[in-house]
Amino acid sequence: MYLVGFTPWDGVHPDELHEVIQGPAALPPGRALDIGSGKGAKAIYMATHGWRVTAVENVPRAVSQARKRADAAHAAVDFRLGDVTRLTELGLDPGYSLLFDFGCHHGLKATQRDAYAHGVTALAAPGATLLMMAFTRPVPPVPSGVTEAELIERFGDGWMFAWSHPDRSGGTSAMRQAGATWYCLIRR
Repeated sequence: MYLVGFTPWDGVHPDELHEVIQGPAALPPGRALDIGSGKGAKAIYMATHGWRVTAVENVPRAVSQARKRADAAHAAVDFRLGDVTRLTELGLDPGYSLLFDFGCHHGLKATQRDAYAHGVTALAAPGATLLMMAFTRPVPPVPSGVTEAELIERFGDGWMFAWSHPDRSGGTSAMRQAGATWYCLIRR
């Protein structure tokens, strides 16, 4: 989709992220990991609000565009070309207080989701927030929907499930069709 320039998710600026970054109960700025960061819009937003952001994406074209956007915005983001199912191989230091996923986890197969959960858990600081938007129903190319029960099982005892709710932004037509839902987990 990056080859043809069709990336509708890049233009979505979710209220849930805004609340965590600037809302009344915003987290204090710290280290953030943007997982499956695409062209970097959300990573740049976090960086321009005081967060030290690492953004991981496996599409070279998207990473290149993200770096250009960050330069234009005078935002310091550590963009990494890499596989979100191999986070431990990227040489990242643990201790992220915010881990953000806008539509990455739901695109993975079951075994890849296990590796993703392992990598995210290894990088999260105690008390870290994992904020994830995922589809609850499969819509090509998403192989299967994400459920609260799956996240609780996959992330295990190291995480506490905080809340979930359907996406309220209206988002893209794919988001509406696929039952986009927000999930929040807290690292124990």
